[in-house]
Amino acid sequence: MTISALGDSAVVISLGERLDETSALRVRAIMAEIERVRLPGVVDVVGAFASVAVFYERVHGVGSAELMAELEKLVARADETTLSVAARRLEIPVCYGGEFGPDLEAVARHAGMSAADVISAHAAGDYLVHAIGFTPGFPYLGGLPEALAMPRRATPRALVPAGSVAIGGAQTGVYPLATPGGWNLIGRTPLVLFDAARAEPVLLQAGDHVTFRAIDAAEFARLAPVSPAKATSEQCNVIRDTLADVKVVRAGMFTTVQDLGRVGQRGRGVPLSGAADAFALRVANLLVGNPEDAAALEFTLVGPELRFGADTVIALAGGDFGVPRWRPLRVHAGETLRLGAAVTGCRGYVAFAGTLEIAPVLGSRSTYVRAGIGGLEGRALRDGDTLAVRTVARAFAAHWRIDERILPEYSNAPIVRILPGRDVSQFRADWMAGKFRVTSRSDRMGVRLQGDPIVREVGAELVSSPVAPGTIQVPPDGQPIVLLADAQTIGGYPQIGHVATVDLPLMAQLRPGDGVRFRLISIEEAHALLLVRERALGMLREGLAQKLA
Repeated sequence: MTISALGDSAVVISLGERLDETSALRVRAIMAEIERVRLPGVVDVVGAFASVAVFYERVHGVGSAELMAELEKLVARADETTLSVAARRLEIPVCYGGEFGPDLEAVARHAGMSAADVISAHAAGDYLVHAIGFTPGFPYLGGLPEALAMPRRATPRALVPAGSVAIGGAQTGVYPLATPGGWNLIGRTPLVLFDAARAEPVLLQAGDHVTFRAIDAAEFARLAPVSPAKATSEQCNVIRDTLADVKVVRAGMFTTVQDLGRVGQRGRGVPLSGAADAFALRVANLLVGNPEDAAALEFTLVGPELRFGADTVIALAGGDFGVPRWRPLRVHAGETLRLGAAVTGCRGYVAFAGTLEIAPVLGSRSTYVRAGIGGLEGRALRDGDTLAVRTVARAFAAHWRIDERILPEYSNAPIVRILPGRDVSQFRADWMAGKFRVTSRSDRMGVRLQGDPIVREVGAELVSSPVAPGTIQVPPDGQPIVLLADAQTIGGYPQIGHVATVDLPLMAQLRPGDGVRFRLISIEEAHALLLVRERALGMLREGLAQKLA
């Protein structure tokens, strides 16, 4: 066992290279022990194939060195209970082939078998859940018959139907949600693997055993829920009996409700989500007297047009969308706020004095569009939507704004500070001398960069392991991806670095065409920089508490 840093806000317990039932149950037991003990400052736990990531908040006084020492003792205790963890067995019905499994014939040709033999071989297997990740509830299943192994599709599908049973390499899995995907689809199950409205949203856990049972289309229709997302959608509806409305005249570009994210849910494969530029959201909320983690609106490149139904106070932060930022603004009933294209930056935030009356899903109001949860019906805002806001009276001074020296050094060509990633030794050491540009394929999941390819000198396949916002992955084409708020919880690409938490806002504000360079720092420097930032926010918090009292 080894324990190493994952950026400046997590450590990873690595349990070796063996991938079997014992390692899966060991991961499960360690996660359970960490959640039971509730170590101070620990906010999230993520299990992968043979590793466990433990996320912590440095501002609570927890450092990686202290946490590693505590975890060594904890793992020893967890190992004593691993053998007593009972493995569950679940059966998943699957309708193979046809519209449910469009790649079944291709898999059969690749294996030199008939489609019927592929179905028989796949359904006869005893599969082990090694990890949950990629999307909420997605199980990585080991135990696929060797003859059925098939490389992923050269071109991933833009949308894979929820419930699709697929083969990717030597593994099989089930897509819980309708998402893009590159695995080969051989069937579909009517079971719902992820439902945010259930007491336990995720059907499967690491260490479970899974068998598949072939069914026909008639049984699929009988077993399929009438509306699998119904309960989740109801959770996303706005709360009734509110005091004021905000009319979305024009929605802008990908305008969503966001707070600081779903802390504590990553072990289920649910991304953190929340504001891509968490600093901007926190400041906007402080400026209107809200808690820092209150829900606000995030928009990308083009801002919304909002008409207010009551007098209130708002604040804008993040990118420059042509309206004064970093100060409170009074708006009156009937007035319209028009935010156009971004002058600088990529993402803007608008906070309202009071509460966006939206019910939380899995502890957060953040919108995660891929799963259709949070925010307004789990989606981006549309023209004509109405937001309900429970307004709160605030003191207001017209001629002040915050000292911008506390702001991140936003730029269209920043030098971003990073920590070394777990696989950095596999790459040529000169990669940080390069300059990269942001591509148009970037989104809330990650900033995709383009430049001179980063050369990997070791080509061995890697076991997927935990990732987080800030992780820098390098796909086979050598063009890095810096993960953002909607990042998956585990990933299989090499990890060359990790953006320091204090500089994540700089990455969130980069737009297509912007440039970026990287500079290596130590974890001690990263923690010191974050402490300075938090102290500045603490002073702002105290000062605003007096002005807005």
